[in-house]
Amino acid sequence: MAIRVAILGATGYTAVELIKILLRHPEVTITALTSRQEGNAPIASVHPTLVGRISANLENLTPAEVAARAECVFSCLPHCASAEVIPELLKAGCRVVDFSADYRLNSPQVYEEWYGHRHPDPERLGKVPYGLPELFREEIRGASLVANPGCYPTSVILALAPLLKAGLIEPRDIIVDSKSGVSGAGRTPKLTTHFPECNESLSAYNVGRHRHQPEIEQVLGQVAGSTVEVVFTPHLVPMDRGILTTTYSRPTRQVSEDEVLDCLESFYQNEPFVQVVDHLPATKDTAGTNFCHITARIVRDRIVTVSCLDNLVKGASGAAVQNFNLMYGFPETTALL
Repeated sequence: MAIRVAILGATGYTAVELIKILLRHPEVTITALTSRQEGNAPIASVHPTLVGRISANLENLTPAEVAARAECVFSCLPHCASAEVIPELLKAGCRVVDFSADYRLNSPQVYEEWYGHRHPDPERLGKVPYGLPELFREEIRGASLVANPGCYPTSVILALAPLLKAGLIEPRDIIVDSKSGVSGAGRTPKLTTHFPECNESLSAYNVGRHRHQPEIEQVLGQVAGSTVEVVFTPHLVPMDRGILTTTYSRPTRQVSEDEVLDCLESFYQNEPFVQVVDHLPATKDTAGTNFCHITARIVRDRIVTVSCLDNLVKGASGAAVQNFNLMYGFPETTALL
């Protein structure tokens, strides 16, 4: 019997990517798509790539109405809005994969500091599995709620976690330089993502203030078993999709490039969606896939890693389906290869 699935906030870029993946999932039936803004428009009128593939309409449903139709809910709502409805969904017996940042951070105070709102469901913080299977697979299995990771953090954490776990790099003084396509800013129009503003232009933004920084430091700190500090600088690149992240860290001892690559390869040898490569990867290598490509170099006594992924797939919807598969005991790669 197929799992009945609902998608909240179905008009965004991550939502359409999620729909496309779930339409080829043999164990899923999409039973509800919600939006507060589009009335009862057919989903294919909002996302023309879905024409002929799904006939469902968008609906403005209450959590109780969603729970009556679905066993599992993917929440693509913004932060704060997601945590307003998730407790009711869980109480009604739904399982939830949350795309927002609402359950990624362990501390209500840190959440309020970085997101500017009091958390609507603070008692649950610190008890929700972080949805990165490569690190937290066992916690995700059978969970009722999973916090899907941010796209930037996925590219950073996957590159650095093995090196921190092995004690090869200092946990402080880590520099992270990330570049993302414009779809990472979402579908809601903004001046900075208006075509004449971002086309043929490369810009840094939210330097030292990006909300993904505490998420990166929290998860890497769990892996390292100590405080991790990063200087995280994101950039907007005039392309539709993709993330390329370069990190710079100090080794704890003299190491060779081969030793660093061996560490990464050993850590990910059984992971279906992480590829350690010899060449310098590019965003086109992973576009439209659930893969993350990683490599490393030694430069002037620094370990430099380069990682890339598709921000809408491994950075969002593909990761969500990977988590869904673990939650329900399906093969992890279902609908993703």
